[in-house]
Amino acid sequence: MIKQFAAKYHLSQDTLRFYEKEGMLNPQRLENGYRFYDESCERAVKFIQVMKNIGFSLQEIKQLLTLDGLPMSEECNQASSALFANKINGVERQLVFFSMALETLKMAQGLVENGKYESNKGEIDAAIEEIYRKLGDDFA
Repeated sequence: MIKQFAAKYHLSQDTLRFYEKEGMLNPQRLENGYRFYDESCERAVKFIQVMKNIGFSLQEIKQLLTLDGLPMSEECNQASSALFANKINGVERQLVFFSMALETLKMAQGLVENGKYESNKGEIDAAIEEIYRKLGDDFA
């Protein structure tokens, strides 16, 4: 069953075993020792893949999955909210950075296509400098 489940979600079998070892995925074991992946496993794998692509670390994802498995409480809500708030802040900074980077790339591409790159190199250098300063602000 692990082979089919891994193929369905484009993951390696080793990745699924790792998630299981870390307690992030809990397939049932059949009498023959094979793993059975039910709807809760599918939900967990989808959650892991989405959260990884958002930028959550595996440790943060594990913490969120653990919190999800606990009874609702003010402590769980506060812990989850803090994790989300931290990630929202990071994603917002990345959006600003990538917006600046995208505009600079489009400008450079347009200049190259129009044969005006050399005469506008200073403008591109200034844009790169601004992006670099933005990086420094985010990591200061």
